Amino acid sequence: MNENAQKTDPLLADPVYQEIVMQIRPHAAKDVTITPQSVILSDLGMDSLAIMDFIFDLEDALDISIPMERIAEVQTLADLVTAVRKLQQEA
Repeated sequence: MNENAQKTDPLLADPVYQEIVMQIRPHAAKDVTITPQSVILSDLGMDSLAIMDFIFDLEDALDISIPMERIAEVQTLADLVTAVRKLQQEA
């Protein structure tokens, strides 16, 4: 994705996305660019332990519980926003 497309992506202004970025930043590799299209397993330099720590931090921050089967369905940060929104609507 080019820089202009990143700046106009409406997801960047989404409060859930912003919280996800805030929670993932300490767990991601220092030199990666975090975007809605970032693939959690391959683009962010995180091992499985870092991913689980991130999920726990996100659950605490948003006061939700993300079932393991939902986590398995998530590829990108945009997917995670969609999953979190569904969980919030179900609550």
